[in-house]
Amino acid sequence: MHKGIFITATGTDVGKTYITARIIKGLIGQGINAGYYKAALSGTEVEDGKRIAGDAAYVFRFAGLKGEPNQAVTTILDYPASPHLAAKMENKNITLAPILRDFDKAVSIYDYVVMEGSGGIICPLSLEETVLMLTDVIKALALDIVIVANAGLGAINSTLLTLEYAKNLEINARCIVLNRFDNDSAIHCDNKRVLEAMTGLEVLVCETQGDLDVLAIKKILLANLLDTV
Repeated sequence: MHKGIFITATGTDVGKTYITARIIKGLIGQGINAGYYKAALSGTEVEDGKRIAGDAAYVFRFAGLKGEPNQAVTTILDYPASPHLAAKMENKNITLAPILRDFDKAVSIYDYVVMEGSGGIICPLSLEETVLMLTDVIKALALDIVIVANAGLGAINSTLLTLEYAKNLEINARCIVLNRFDNDSAIHCDNKRVLEAMTGLEVLVCETQGDLDVLAIKKILLANLLDTV
């Protein structure tokens, strides 16, 4: 198994990038040489006349990573849509080989690589000549996943569906992160309790503008993988 983890989510705009940045910063703060990688990013930003992979740039800034954020993404697409559609519109073809190459390059630089997905776990990267799903990438890299979900109403349904889909493909989940968590919300607290009981996984929480339990993240993600644990 690679020394890394894959961050997926129950849907779009749940907070994958936000959580990814906090995981990497937390690992670095614990003395782990952690880095970032993303296979495909849709929807660029322009900063000082330069095309920027916004998610990667945010993670680099927040976590204090050095280097060029654009180089941490294999395929950068301008159109803000699913990668398969954006790639088709921009006459690009997303294939597995460059992703494997770039991930291996990241592994050669970092002791632990946190790979961010695109959208939810059922995300097409290509539906043209060769069908390539995000789950194909996860399996090819032999990565476990962290499932990020919004803490509010619907979290139980969306999280369990994502987890069962992953299990059917023999993809292992390490933990669940409930984002935008409010300790004063009966719904949020119950969602955490129910998901822990129904999945047997540890459910971590991240409050709005808050951080994760760094020691829990280190224990869950790095157990049996790094000598530093």
